[in-house]
Amino acid sequence: MASSSRHEHQGQEEEEDQEHQEHHRHGHEITSPLLSTRPSTSRTSPEPQEEENSPIEQVALTVPVGDDPDTPVLTFRMWVLGTASCFVLSFLNQFFWYRKEPLTITAISAQIAVVPLGHLMAAALPERAFFRGRPYEFTLNPGPFNVKEHVLITIFANAGAGTVYAIHIVTAVRVFYGKQLTFFVSLLVVLTTQVLGFGWAGILRRYLVEPATMWWPSNLVQVSLFRALHEKEERRKGGFTRNQFFMVAFTCSFIYYIFPGYLFQMLTSLSWICWVFPYSVLAQQLSSGLHGLGIGAIGLDWASISSYLGSPLASPWFATANVAAGFFIVMYIITPIAYWFNFYKAQTFPIFSSGLFTSTGQKYNISAIVDSHFHFDIEAYEKNGPLYLSTVFAVTYGVGFASLTATIVHVLLFHGSEILKLSKSAFQEKRVDIHTKLMRRYKQVPEWWFICILIANIVITIFACEYYIEKLQLPWWGVLLACAIAFFFTLPIGIITATTNQTPGLNIITEYIIGYLYPGRPVANMCFKVYGFISMKQALEFLQDFKLGHYMKIPPRIMFMAQASFIIRVIYLPFLLQKVCSIVCVMKEILRTWQVVGTLIAAFVYLGTAWWLMDTIPNICNIELLTADSPWTCPADHVFYDASVIWGLIGPRRIFGDLGTYSAVNWFFLGGAIAPLLVWLAHKAFPGQKWILLINMPVMIAATNQMPPATAVNYSAWILVGFLSGYVVYKYRRDWWERHNYLLSAALDAGLAFMAVLIYLCLGLENINLKWWGNELDGCPLASCPTAKGIVVKGCPVYH
Repeated sequence: MASSSRHEHQGQEEEEDQEHQEHHRHGHEITSPLLSTRPSTSRTSPEPQEEENSPIEQVALTVPVGDDPDTPVLTFRMWVLGTASCFVLSFLNQFFWYRKEPLTITAISAQIAVVPLGHLMAAALPERAFFRGRPYEFTLNPGPFNVKEHVLITIFANAGAGTVYAIHIVTAVRVFYGKQLTFFVSLLVVLTTQVLGFGWAGILRRYLVEPATMWWPSNLVQVSLFRALHEKEERRKGGFTRNQFFMVAFTCSFIYYIFPGYLFQMLTSLSWICWVFPYSVLAQQLSSGLHGLGIGAIGLDWASISSYLGSPLASPWFATANVAAGFFIVMYIITPIAYWFNFYKAQTFPIFSSGLFTSTGQKYNISAIVDSHFHFDIEAYEKNGPLYLSTVFAVTYGVGFASLTATIVHVLLFHGSEILKLSKSAFQEKRVDIHTKLMRRYKQVPEWWFICILIANIVITIFACEYYIEKLQLPWWGVLLACAIAFFFTLPIGIITATTNQTPGLNIITEYIIGYLYPGRPVANMCFKVYGFISMKQALEFLQDFKLGHYMKIPPRIMFMAQASFIIRVIYLPFLLQKVCSIVCVMKEILRTWQVVGTLIAAFVYLGTAWWLMDTIPNICNIELLTADSPWTCPADHVFYDASVIWGLIGPRRIFGDLGTYSAVNWFFLGGAIAPLLVWLAHKAFPGQKWILLINMPVMIAATNQMPPATAVNYSAWILVGFLSGYVVYKYRRDWWERHNYLLSAALDAGLAFMAVLIYLCLGLENINLKWWGNELDGCPLASCPTAKGIVVKGCPVYH
């Protein structure tokens, strides 16, 4: 049934046995994320099996090399289950995003939940074919529930598995600034930001999907789970099948999360040093996992471990090591030096905070510097004095500057020649792995399709911003500039993401640029950041889905149809309504438009959920007015709002420029550009030292780009688990890692998600809380206190 490039007519049993043998053969060790230049064996000579698999060992161990092109993909089951999965995930992720410890429910939960539903629909739905013999013939039940339609359902669900960044604009304007923003205008911003990156994602496929070394590590978690759920496997003596292992790990994760999720919430961050020194500000600053440097803090909560950096089990060890090095340098070298040498009055403020402060350590009154037209009031700002940041907040802005230039220089030095060759269509056969060969049997999507969608999206975005200029404040040239920045950085950042599973952000540089060009307009700054940053991020998510389809052999045009159906609907629906055609023709078009990609569903559901929460939860996101045990603190939205004040309202010139306090932070731009050059020179000087190529400066420098709102314990626990999985188990128990590592990651995610939802439905809705010392997060109340002399802050000792 299945076929490969070398054995196209083997029987099903022989092919499955051959795939099983190839899957268990090890490829060569990964020494760097670069394209391999090792010559391949001639295609006319007999090839060893290793040549018919991916050169990336993790991919060779995980992804099957067979394909059955006759497997039905666009099925009724796929439409129904994919739409429902995206709807549910979108609602749950937005609902939990406003909480103190944001819970991200990944597509893996839907990937598991739809399996019994898919098999039920296969058993219950009629097999009758409608409109038999006609071009639009279809059936509700094409046969057994198969892995390819399961993959497409999961890709639908991926659109709801995360967050919609544009919702931050709505929250900031309505909740923090207290201004009016209509639902329709909010919906336009959400929709345009979600689909803008699709066009250039298609244009960049040849660079970020087809090459074997662009392997997208996080996809292997889903691929491993697909195999466990669909491949039949005999149980080994004294062991588990992969399906059994997944169920055991899932059950354990499900049961365990009742402790950090409800009964013993301190497991999120056990800062035991604070218990030993309950009255020492210094000890609590050093040891607090949530409000300090996290020395000695222990995190035993998978939600905390994976909430910001993703699953550590999916991160290759060299990337984990780079993150660990970057975290250590920022948190334990740069930050302590800056704080205890009192740079920029650092001791007047908390060592770790996303807040904005006056020179006396008090919270800055932002509403006092906003005029009636929602613009910056210079006179009021001069009266209130300059704005100050915590040490960690200022340092992370600096490393954000550095990561931008480091990414550009790193990609030019280490990937420039490959990009140039691919641009000239010199895609050598020796650089193509078995998966790309198998995908070439399908019709490819012409590049001009993506270009047309890109142009249409840009036109719609410009129209929205110009027509609602008073509310959005962003002129047409701002949209074009944001698109240009996003497109330029999608390739270099995509290379980093596809090889390391870490994504340097564009949020800081977009804020910086528009803050200089168009100061005093916070909404314009937020919109520019979202269009310039999120369109790039969405492009990477589309590319990641393309790679998942690539691994699982989903026909490219079907992938395009699923992902682009919303865009096609928006553009062509008015013309469809004006067409004079038969009822059958109209029904055919309606059925086509029912292939709703998760992008459309997610946009409506995310915004609707956020709007509902803002209207129904009193004082949501207002920490000063919320009760101490309220979960609705919105940590990420606070950071987004603070950034809009720094970059959009006040402007970078008064913060990081010639009129600002933190002008020296701009030197990080130069440092980021020099760092990859030093690594490249070291590699040229010592070409035999392969470990030098494992130093990835963009990943190392951008390691802390999630802080704040991410905290020290999020990083330290993530690094520890990544070390145990990516180094210890991978090196000493390779057979166990091959079978179980990615399945364990999926099981931990799924068990946590299901228990978190159950806790909320059973206890959260009834506001049933358990109050005892084990639910007092962190237990370090003095960690946020200043240490400068004479500074008075409520709840903190005063130094004299």
